[in-house]
Amino acid sequence: MISKKELFFQVVLHVLVLLFYSFDRENPGITFDQVIFFMVYAIAAAFITYFLMPRLLYRKKYWQFVGMVVLVLFVVILAEELLEVVFYPGTKRARIVPGIYFAIFDVLPIIAILAGFKFAWDAITSQNEVEKLKTTAQESELQFLKSQINPHFLFNNLNNLYSYAIDNSSKTPRIILELSSVLRYMLYDCKEKFVPLSKEIEHLKNFTQLSELQIEDRGTVEFSTEIIGSGYRIAPLILTVFVENAFKHSTASQSEDIFIRVDIKVSENGILDFECTNSFRRETNTDDLSKGIGLQNVIKRLKLIYPSAHNLSIEETDTLYSVRLNIQLKKGSA
Repeated sequence: MISKKELFFQVVLHVLVLLFYSFDRENPGITFDQVIFFMVYAIAAAFITYFLMPRLLYRKKYWQFVGMVVLVLFVVILAEELLEVVFYPGTKRARIVPGIYFAIFDVLPIIAILAGFKFAWDAITSQNEVEKLKTTAQESELQFLKSQINPHFLFNNLNNLYSYAIDNSSKTPRIILELSSVLRYMLYDCKEKFVPLSKEIEHLKNFTQLSELQIEDRGTVEFSTEIIGSGYRIAPLILTVFVENAFKHSTASQSEDIFIRVDIKVSENGILDFECTNSFRRETNTDDLSKGIGLQNVIKRLKLIYPSAHNLSIEETDTLYSVRLNIQLKKGSA
């Protein structure tokens, strides 16, 4: 089914080609015979573009398409020869052999222009559809990657909440409140592709405070921010993964002297400098820090969302694990 936009394009194209075909300095204007000849060409071009191309060319039946096009051109030339006899009786143009020679160079350019523009229209339309499919697939993958982050965090903190509730700890209400705030952000506020940087940092601070309860008096946690400017937006939950990994591996490998530092800076030109450093002991850590599911997910997300606007470096020693991420942030919705 032809769209209104394509119909308008075809009407404008046919009018322009008709004006080009009928142009004559000595005899300006469009004559009746020129309109008749052009209608024959237009019908032939429409048959090629709307019947032969979808059924043969786009299905890769190239030889059948070429054969049918040659047949259509033969029919058009034959029809033009008959019209030449009607409109120009007794002239050299109406004779068969010279007429065929004239008709070939009269027919081919017009039909080639009309069919060529239709082919270009279809190619552009197909490219737009491919881009839409890529965007849809990319958005689906991003949603899938984000969904993999939430369960792990939820289960860890529910276990913490359970242990505090068993001990009737006075910290239980605060844990519930902070957990509720973090989950609200994860489930509702971060559905968009980009969120305000201020909200993301507020979430990250709540997340850090909630995770800090796992450490108690076994170490220290530092969280600092320095933001110049406002209105910047960032993909949600990217920074969270690095902080979550810092707590996970520090608490799993150490029973004391735990150290975690999160430092966030945003310069005047919108460059985010995120650094997360945590202590850990290689000899007691059983996980490969560089191959966790969360880390691999966030690397994929960075490649999808910031393909040429980020730099991620990870350094690991026997006692320290450090992540540094730079992102060129933008204002607005993208």
